[in-house]
Amino acid sequence: MKILLIEDDDRIADPLVEVLSEQNYVVELASDGQLGFELATASTYDLILLDIMLPKLDGLSLCRRLREKGDQTPILMLTARDLIGDRVAGLDVGADDYLVKPYNIEELLARVRALMRRGVTSLPPVLEAAGVSLNPSTCEVFYRGNPVPLSPKEYGLLELFLRHNNRVFSRTQIIDQLWTLDQFPEEATVKAHIRSLRQKLKGAGAPEDLIETVYGLGYRLKAFASV
Repeated sequence: MKILLIEDDDRIADPLVEVLSEQNYVVELASDGQLGFELATASTYDLILLDIMLPKLDGLSLCRRLREKGDQTPILMLTARDLIGDRVAGLDVGADDYLVKPYNIEELLARVRALMRRGVTSLPPVLEAAGVSLNPSTCEVFYRGNPVPLSPKEYGLLELFLRHNNRVFSRTQIIDQLWTLDQFPEEATVKAHIRSLRQKLKGAGAPEDLIETVYGLGYRLKAFASV
């Protein structure tokens, strides 16, 4: 899952990027409102974390512009402004939730998970298919009850396949979903992560071809393939 964090204070942004990355989210950081707007309109994100007091373009204006363009990406506003009028203004321009600084990190993570679930129709809290179980709240993965320890990128791959049933992802699409814009992995890197994910699932008892190669197109979870 990919998050856009728009925050100009490094003292807040850097620890937040670290915490979110530890939860296996891919985090893109923008340090001003204009850059945040450009990133939000140029790429697809599962959630936007948005400060209100930003240079170049404030958070309220940014949120309003995105909604006017028809962008329905869930937006969680983070701000030090605790007045009721400020909260109302944020919700009125289209924000989905509002959290006042300083915030409790566990509460923030809970709100992130809630908005992620809200952003995907009928998405169950635990993702399950063909014996695989992935819990986004705890980042735990099991195959038929056997734990599957995964690296962040392997976890991201499996979550991507589980969240988009029957969809084939090309290597380029996987890179777009699981790496940030300032990272430049080669397609061979994707192949290496796919291979490692298959091996770890197999080690827990899964069939070797559970992650299916659709030749010439990409990869998908075989459990969702059409019969």
